[in-house]
Amino acid sequence: MDSNAIGSLWDRLTGLQPAPDTWLVVATALAALAVVVPRPVWRLSRNAITIAHEGGHGLLAVLTRRRLDGIRLHSDTSGLTVSRGRPTGPGMILTAAAGYTAPPLLGLGGAWLLSGHRITLLLWAATALLAAVLVMIRNAYGVLTVVLTGGAFLLVSWLAPTDVQALFAYGVVWFLLLGGVRPVFELGAQRRHGGAPDSDADQLGRLTHVHPVVWLLFFHAVSLCSLIGGGRWLLGL
Repeated sequence: MDSNAIGSLWDRLTGLQPAPDTWLVVATALAALAVVVPRPVWRLSRNAITIAHEGGHGLLAVLTRRRLDGIRLHSDTSGLTVSRGRPTGPGMILTAAAGYTAPPLLGLGGAWLLSGHRITLLLWAATALLAAVLVMIRNAYGVLTVVLTGGAFLLVSWLAPTDVQALFAYGVVWFLLLGGVRPVFELGAQRRHGGAPDSDADQLGRLTHVHPVVWLLFFHAVSLCSLIGGGRWLLGL
């Protein structure tokens, strides 16, 4: 690739794109709600949140110098990230805490980029993150899920008109912000009924000797604060 092509690619990546009108931003939020709130739709769309959840575990495992063996995504929207290293200590704690916090924090980061009119950068960064997750997937369903999700980002970022890219980007970020809230409430409901004894909150409770409910409240705080902060950025408030 010659220097002119590289320069053109860099300009496209770092350039600014116009944000959609406020009413369209609100419309993308309503569209995101429509795939998060109804249970039948959520059972499908939750797969994307699981990718972010397990990707968060994987990222922190790598950053804390644990050995990441692989990620599995299942058709019931559950997932499993396997890493090796010390079974206790800060690395294990950060890795365990990264799952439920990853989707809303990714949404918050996306909202920050969109507030700076970096729509193309957001789409390409999301594609790169999905490619990184794909390398670590260890089952067929997981590969299919990540490839379909990444393919959607790739097609939109390369082929769609600018206004369609903007609507897609805003919809994705709203989905991460809103979709990051619901799993924490679901986890709380499961724990109240005696389920999920090996949930992230329970693992963190055993690792830190802090009651799992405290970790559940932490997940709530991260997801709700991300939604509020990200929503303000997206709406220009």
